[in-house]
Amino acid sequence: MREGAAESIVWSGADIPRGPILVVSFQGWNDAGNAASAAVSYLGQTGERRKIAEIDPEHFFDFQSHRPQISVIDGDVRFVEWPRNVFYQADVAGLEGGVLLLEGEEPSMHWQTFCDAIITVAQECDVTTVVMLGSLLADVPHTRTAAINAIAPDVEMTDGLGFRTANYEGPTGITGVLQHACAKAGLSTVSLWASVPHYVAATPNPPAALALVRAFEGVTGALVDAAELESAADRFKEQVSAAVAQDEEISGYVRTLEENADADADDESTNPIPSGDAIAKEIQRYLRTQEGN
Repeated sequence: MREGAAESIVWSGADIPRGPILVVSFQGWNDAGNAASAAVSYLGQTGERRKIAEIDPEHFFDFQSHRPQISVIDGDVRFVEWPRNVFYQADVAGLEGGVLLLEGEEPSMHWQTFCDAIITVAQECDVTTVVMLGSLLADVPHTRTAAINAIAPDVEMTDGLGFRTANYEGPTGITGVLQHACAKAGLSTVSLWASVPHYVAATPNPPAALALVRAFEGVTGALVDAAELESAADRFKEQVSAAVAQDEEISGYVRTLEENADADADDESTNPIPSGDAIAKEIQRYLRTQEGN
């Protein structure tokens, strides 16, 4: 355990849960379309949640890149809101120990000490399983269920669930570092990543969040009432489809993605995929006009 890890944990004074599953997401690099953070937030809404602890941001954030937020009322600074990583306990049907949710932001520095702090909380709460949720940009259509990529040392956790096995070498976010650290600490881990259409990546993506919630159910045996999230996902698809229908180029692009998805195509596909940059801008413009409708 690295120096400063335990000292960075601020306990709330609430009763410590015993044996929950730890579910983790981080805003930032690991959270395309805000899908992962939305999924964890939704899990916290399924039952009454209570704050267990948080990690003091002082040693983990560059406040010039993660600037705190302030509220000024009548010339008075009423409060300062710092980047947060907070642990909540919540009950979820089907899980006797419930869940311990970590909602927060990817830190700027001292990642190994940050991971040690998370593991310290997990061990204090008798956590044995850690589920990490992430989302990534991909050439996928919004009209299909978001594909889930899984990273799990124990293949039995994901066997038969239809996930894609991830094979990757390259840069990583805090999620990849945390999964490695948790495994070294003897915790069972699985990382689930939803594919988010890159042409609507800047918009909160309920369909990808829903796919992560369903994937979480699959690996844990949880039972989540996702009716509200399902409705949001349907509305999202309807809005994007309406935008797509207004432009032949966009429609053709999405049809190509659909054909590739239906054929389970990959980089060996012979179908040419045009750049989605201009399409993304048009989709975002349309969705902004729909906000509040």
